[in-house]
Amino acid sequence: MVTPDLLGPATGLVPDVERIAVLRANALGDFIFVLPTLDALRGAYPEAEIVLLGAPWHAKLWRERPGPVDRVLVVPPAPGIRHPEPGEPESTPDAFLAAAREERFDLALQLHGGGANSNPFVGALGARVTAGLRAADAPPLDRWIRYVYYQYEVIRYLEVAGLVGAGATTIVPVLAVTDADRAEAADVLGPAERPRVALHPGATDTRRRWPAERFAEVARELVGDGYEVLVTGTPAEQEVVDRVVGAARVPVRPQVGTLSLGGLAGCYAGCELVVSNDTGPLHLAAAVGTATVGIYWVGNLITVANPLRGRHRPICSWTVLCPVCGVDCTPGIYPHRPGDGDCPHRDSFVTDVPVAEVVESARELLRRPR
Repeated sequence: MVTPDLLGPATGLVPDVERIAVLRANALGDFIFVLPTLDALRGAYPEAEIVLLGAPWHAKLWRERPGPVDRVLVVPPAPGIRHPEPGEPESTPDAFLAAAREERFDLALQLHGGGANSNPFVGALGARVTAGLRAADAPPLDRWIRYVYYQYEVIRYLEVAGLVGAGATTIVPVLAVTDADRAEAADVLGPAERPRVALHPGATDTRRRWPAERFAEVARELVGDGYEVLVTGTPAEQEVVDRVVGAARVPVRPQVGTLSLGGLAGCYAGCELVVSNDTGPLHLAAAVGTATVGIYWVGNLITVANPLRGRHRPICSWTVLCPVCGVDCTPGIYPHRPGDGDCPHRDSFVTDVPVAEVVESARELLRRPR
């Protein structure tokens, strides 16, 4: 175990803890990064109930899944807490918070960001002890650590666990794959006649998207090497998946909206490799134990890239100037440096990553024993 003091300011365990609330209600990749912190809390408070305050998709994912989360409470959509899902109206959190106070949480952890909106939310839960992150514009919790942008996300949240005496048991996010996950993937994909590789060319932030035509080049190379290539995407990413499939000019299998999130975990667990932009499915693949090649902007390489190299290869773009207007997009984080970090453009910042580097890394990982 990594003792809490090695990961930041630590105090002792909170006595008589029966129920712990953890706020983390954002996207898939964001949730993957807090899995080691949830494991740390489970190790430090083995008899306590750990309740994730999350989104509807968290409740679906965690249904009958082994792991450190005992229960999910779905928080309402609210500014700075979570966006509404399609068809879900925004609402005020008042009724939710009133019901949450009836839970009588002993600990409430804010693992949701800088805290401008989330710290008041966590403070309103009525827990005996609150702990979390605090940016300059956020109110304090009972125990807090400064939110600093450029930090590996997994370690960031483990430092928060240290505030309540929970030492890290791992720094590697792991998500259990269930029999239902594997069965769904098998039903959708059928038996694999050749080893499978998945490509994921989408990303919510288009600045993190490697060109679709380059994913198509990777697909051609891997099909030529004898692999069955899947191209995964969400319904919102249909257009980019179609571009990859059309440009590949070899048989590939698009999978857009065919799998639930659990089914996607089962799909990736059955693949030899996942090649992806820096987005939730890349981190999901690593969490279920699949080798990955990830394409990262340099800032995101610092904050979220998997630190292990036996099975993971992050390929870095060093672009910091907007390819449209030339503005340096980093000074906003460093206010004492010259330049203007405000830029409205969303063109890709990772186009300088060559296909050869991605293919070379993919082949190296595919040659290794699983």
